[in-house]
This record gives sequence, structure tokens and C-alpha cells, in this order.
Amino acid sequence: MSADLNGSRALVTGAGHGIGRAIAVALAEAGADVAVHYNSSADEAARTVSAVEALGRRAKAFRADVTVTGEVDLLVEEATGFLGGLDVLVCNAGHLIGREKIAEMSDDHFERVLSTNLTSAFRTVRAALPYLTQSSAGRIITMSSLAAHNGGGPGSVAYAAAKAGVRGFTKGLAKELAGTGITVNTVAPGFIKGTAFHDTFTAVPAQEAMEAGIPVGRAGTPQDVAHAVVHLASPASGFLTATTVDIDGGV
Repeated sequence: MSADLNGSRALVTGAGHGIGRAIAVALAEAGADVAVHYNSSADEAARTVSAVEALGRRAKAFRADVTVTGEVDLLVEEATGFLGGLDVLVCNAGHLIGREKIAEMSDDHFERVLSTNLTSAFRTVRAALPYLTQSSAGRIITMSSLAAHNGGGPGSVAYAAAKAGVRGFTKGLAKELAGTGITVNTVAPGFIKGTAFHDTFTAVPAQEAMEAGIPVGRAGTPQDVAHAVVHLASPASGFLTATTVDIDGGV
């Protein structure tokens, strides 16, 4: 069964490149119009918009710092104004920020990682909820990580904690919204090759070692994540909520 999102209205945070761009494009392929959020990559966000428009769907880029409540509120207001409402919210924005061991880690670093990866999802959902409740089939999809299960690589304590928090936030939110018609699920990618995350923070030998340990015999792609998100966003997933979908090749 192919996902049918014709006429759906989606906001994807962190959609300027990588997994976020793949999600935005996949949603458009399924028929959705897409509000493309970015923070610093305006040129990359414009490429995402162009890719969505090439599929015959409406798209527009919106800048916001997801660690600032006022900017998130404005993002949601402007995005829903452009879309004419909201059916699908994908909280994809997040970043490792840096690898730091706990003994040398500052309070500021730990709090920045949580704000970027966990609290940002809370801010975005809170702002979007009034619009999602007006949808006949609201969908919230958050972004966890394999790190939430295995603690991540070296220097990933703060990131692993944040992504484990995303998983708990998702399950609690799903229970709170049960009966409203809004489903809430999270995806947990493993090693996704060719993303800024690993290109920036993981040395090539370490990437090769991770890929060698994946049971299916290859690394994941942004499209692998996007396909799962589209399924969770579809009408066919109305009975699926409070779930974590691991996208890790069987690790």
C-alpha cells in the first residue's frame, strides 16, 4: 500500500539537508505541501523547496532557531499561515553539537544539546498543537536515535540522553493525545551515511567499522528514514502510536 498524503500540510524542522530534506521530498512525493524549516542553511533550504516544487507541491522555507521559544512560535504561525493549517509535524531538527567526555563537559554544553534535540521538540509540538487538533488525522513524528538505546559513540553522553528523552517524550505525548485523532511516534536512525552528522563528527575509519557491523550489510540512507516517516504520516497509520521505529539495519 502506497502512502496517500494528497492535500496534506506538513512542517518539517531541520529540512535544509540530509534526512530532513529526504523527508520533505518524500512527503511531497506522497502528495503533501511542505513548510521547510532551517536555521543557518538558507541556500540548502532553497534547494529543498525547489525539489518539493518540482514534484508539483507547494513549499516555502522558514528560518528559526529551535532553541528560542519566540522563534519557534513564529515559525509555526508563519508555516501554518502559508499551508492553511497543519496535518503533519516532523520534529527532525537536532545536532550532536560536539563530542565531549563527561569529565570535561560544561553545564552549557549539556544544556545546549538537550535544548537543540529534546526541548526543541517540546517547543515545536506545543506551538503546533492548536493547529494539529483541527486536522482530521494529525500526525506528530519525532526524531530519536540508536544512541538512545546504546549510548552512542565516544563523547555522546549528552546526545544519547537527549535522544532517550525524545523517546520518552513521544510515548508520554502519545498517551496524552490518545483519543484526539493525533498519533505520535518516533523514528530512531542508526548509521545513516552521507549526513552532516557523521561527516562532521565521525572519522572515516569509524564509519567503515560501523557499516561493517550492520547485519543487513550496508549503511542506511536518508531515504530509508524518510520512507518510515511517510508511513507514520499516512492515514494507514491511524492505529500506530507511542511507537519507536528503529531504522538501523538490524543492529
